[in-house]
Amino acid sequence: MKISRVGIIGGGTMGSGIAEVCARAGLQTIVVDVDDAAVARASDKIQKSLERAYKKGLLSQDQQASAFANLQFATSLDSLGEVDLAIESVIEHEEEKIEVFQRLDKVCPSGAILVSNTSSIPIVTLAKATSRPDRVAGLHFFNPAPVQPLVEIINGLTTSTETTDALDSFSRDVLGKHVVRCGDRAGFVVNMLLVPFLLAAMRMCESGFATPEDIDNGMKYGCAHPMGPLELSDLIGLDTIKAVADVLYGEFNEPLYAPPPMLKRMVSAGLLGRKSGRGFFTYDK
Repeated sequence: MKISRVGIIGGGTMGSGIAEVCARAGLQTIVVDVDDAAVARASDKIQKSLERAYKKGLLSQDQQASAFANLQFATSLDSLGEVDLAIESVIEHEEEKIEVFQRLDKVCPSGAILVSNTSSIPIVTLAKATSRPDRVAGLHFFNPAPVQPLVEIINGLTTSTETTDALDSFSRDVLGKHVVRCGDRAGFVVNMLLVPFLLAAMRMCESGFATPEDIDNGMKYGCAHPMGPLELSDLIGLDTIKAVADVLYGEFNEPLYAPPPMLKRMVSAGLLGRKSGRGFFTYDK
């Protein structure tokens, strides 16, 4: 199956990054968000990211202009009536994602593949909300999507081999990503390993055993990690980590997946990391 027209639902950090990846690959890309203000923010994010790529020598001026020309922006899902692939990237909230998939099933062509960029929600839950469960899968990008090479392809219980193979070819050959495949289990490959590590760092900080700086420096200079676990948590977004931890704990009921009280309080206070200007560290917004 050839994929040449892509719809991105949600123009936030992940959605705008995925849209940029698709546009840079020469795909006609439509970004849909809730209103004109959200669409304008998404457009601005992508334009600034393309400018940074040009200044770093990663894109020529013509490639920068061509990528932005491949983008369209809309506030209605009805604009996705001719896409080959729809990528949902709204907030990590099961009910909202289900509603999006129900609407996509009605507006997208019958042959289109519908995927979610979810980091934890079961794909089968989204698939059963549609009339095409064989054409629903997970396509999990990592932040920042234009830089991080990995994509996880998640096979739901009802996902067809044809769909998985089409997404694999699309991710490798068109987007130039490195692909890992996995089954439909909360957290998939990366988050099942990563989130307990991040939560353990938070518990260490919460107990007063070590400062955030020392925890991060221990992993950077002792284990050659490019970024410490608390800095990485701030980059991902503490609300996102809590949402993933809640799903993992709900599925496996194991203490290592339970969000610690400090994380819950920080999210309640709006201290979400880089995007809010403050998390475990303070940032210039």
